[in-house]
Amino acid sequence: MAAEIEFRLARPVEAGHLATMSRDLVETGLGWSWTPSRVARRIRSSDSVVLSARSRGQIVGFAIMRFGSEEAHLDLLAVKPAYQRAGIGRRLIKWLEESALVAGVSIVYLEVRAGNQRAQRFYENLGYRRVRYLPGYYCGRETAICMAIDLWEARVSAAT
Repeated sequence: MAAEIEFRLARPVEAGHLATMSRDLVETGLGWSWTPSRVARRIRSSDSVVLSARSRGQIVGFAIMRFGSEEAHLDLLAVKPAYQRAGIGRRLIKWLEESALVAGVSIVYLEVRAGNQRAQRFYENLGYRRVRYLPGYYCGRETAICMAIDLWEARVSAAT
């Protein structure tokens, strides 16, 4: 399935679809903070990259990363359930990490729900490590785990 996936920058017209995926796949039980207007702002922002994964013309996954001068932050990653475990999430992340390196940024941060063991293992398998716990991060009622990777260090480790 992963071989037929096309990656491209998201367009503002796709913001509603991406926001709905976030609500249904990422923000379940938390309310809806990544609304269509918020996603559209990220798509139009010069300091963000919103990357979509498509299969047969349909969006099946996406990721949003914000870039600062010294670090980047993965805000969202979602892949539709029928396409999970096919390498799409990994490919989205790797594409964004390469963009970070080209921009001269080596540290990438993200947050994941403390109760989402599957997502934590996914990120750990990509080289992300737990940095700290953030009690009440999600709507004041759910703890997040902040994870990070040093892309330069990871690249050097992989080469040796």
